[in-house]
Amino acid sequence: MTATRTTRKPRPPVMLDALVDDPEHIRELVRANAPYWPVQRYINNSAEYAALSGDRRAARGDTADSGQSDAMFVAPVFRGNWALQGETLAGTSGEVGELLHHPLLVSAAAELFDGAVVDPHTIYVNATWQLPFPQGRGHTDIPTFRGFDRTEHDIAFLTIMGLSGLFEDERVDVATAVAWFHLGPDGGFEYWPDGAEAPSVIHEGDIDNTAVVGDNDFMWHRVRPTGDPDKGLMGLSLDAELHHVAGGTHPWEIRRGSEALAAFGDRELRISLSWKADVYRSAAQRTRRHEHLDDLDMGTVVERFREDLRRRGLRVELPADPEHDPESISLLAETYVTYPAG
Repeated sequence: MTATRTTRKPRPPVMLDALVDDPEHIRELVRANAPYWPVQRYINNSAEYAALSGDRRAARGDTADSGQSDAMFVAPVFRGNWALQGETLAGTSGEVGELLHHPLLVSAAAELFDGAVVDPHTIYVNATWQLPFPQGRGHTDIPTFRGFDRTEHDIAFLTIMGLSGLFEDERVDVATAVAWFHLGPDGGFEYWPDGAEAPSVIHEGDIDNTAVVGDNDFMWHRVRPTGDPDKGLMGLSLDAELHHVAGGTHPWEIRRGSEALAAFGDRELRISLSWKADVYRSAAQRTRRHEHLDDLDMGTVVERFREDLRRRGLRVELPADPEHDPESISLLAETYVTYPAG
C-alpha cells in the first residue's frame, strides 16, 4: 500500500466543569484504595520513560555526553490502576465500576470523536507530591492501531507511528479524560489543542472536580508543577509506597518498608484520575478491530516508513524489525517527532 501521510490537528477537547456530585467521595476512594507505587514501576525501562517525558536524547540512548544516568529518576509521582481492559481490578470498590461508565465521560468521549460506540476500559489515579518543576517538554499518549498496541509493541515505536501520520486509517480513536480532585492552587494541566507549533493552554487554579476530555494520543500535554520550589525534589527508589494513615494533619506518608520518608496533608497531594475509552463511529468499525479483519503487520509498517523516507530523500534502509534497533528508532524520531516549543 502506498504510504500516504495524513496530518491533522487534535480534536478540540471537551471541558467538564463538574464531573461528579460529591468530589470528596472520590478523594475518599483514593484514600481507601491506597497504597500507591511510583509511576516508574509501570514503565519497562529508561528509554520508555524518556519517550513519555519528552526527552528525545535519552529515548534514543544518547546520554553519554549529557551527564545523564541510564537509571530512571524516581520522583514522588505515584499511580494506582483501578480498571484495565474494561474490568475493575480486584481490591477496588464497586463504585469504580460506576465511574468507569460515568454518563458524562461516555457522552464527552462520543462528542469528541463523533462516535456511536464508546468502550471505556481504563481508570488510574495519579498522586503527586512536591514536584515543583515542569514534567518534561510535553508528550502525547501511546496510540493504538488495529493489530498494533502496547500489549505487544514498544511504546517508543508506537509513539513514532502515531506522530508519523502514516497509519491513520488503522488508528483506534481513544478519548482520555483527566479529572482533578486536588484542593491546592497548582498542579494543573498544560495542553496544545492546536498542535505543537501553536500556543498552549493552561488549566489551573480552582480545578477541583473538573475534567478535560481530549484527543491525547494526538494532543501534546504535560502536568504543571506542584509544590514549593524551595523544598526541592525528593528522589525515591522503586520500592517506595504512598500510604494513607487516617487521622492527624499529615495523613499521607511515603514509606520505604517500615521507614516513613515524608508525611504531608491532603492539600499538598495533587490527585488526578485518568479515564480512557475506545471510540468507534459504528458497530461495524468496532467489529473490524475486535475480529482482526484488517490489522497492521510489521511488514506493512516497515514498508510505509521506507516509502515515506525515500520520498523525503533519505537514502536509508530500515531493517525488517526497526522496533528494536536503536539507530532506526533514532532516525524515525528525528524525522517525525516535533516537540512543543514552550
